[in-house]
Amino acid sequence: MAPITLAEQQTRTDLPDLNPGDTVRVWQKIKEGDKERLQAFEGVLIARHRKSGASATFTVRRIVSGIGVERVFPLNSPAIDKIEVVKHAKVRRAKLTYLRLRSGKAARMRETKVAAETPVQAE
Repeated sequence: MAPITLAEQQTRTDLPDLNPGDTVRVWQKIKEGDKERLQAFEGVLIARHRKSGASATFTVRRIVSGIGVERVFPLNSPAIDKIEVVKHAKVRRAKLTYLRLRSGKAARMRETKVAAETPVQAE
């Protein structure tokens, strides 16, 4: 039996497939004093950095009160409770940094329809 490396031990397997152009909702654990709560950050995934491994990160951008806010999240962070993919969009770039220069309708992306998974019934 092969020993488990530290990188394999720290990678999470419960995360969805994330691609640039996806609209994602990241639920992060926030600790305030002795209380802990969840905070959601929803926006467009504009980049993946170091796509695999324990040090993989992703950048999410959203507009808050007319100001663009970008956050870089470590993919395998224990502070991230869950990641939900809200929408998929068809893009032709790996890094969507050009969205920083666009606002409103100019920043829209073509949404792709994802077929809903139907459960298979046994006969």
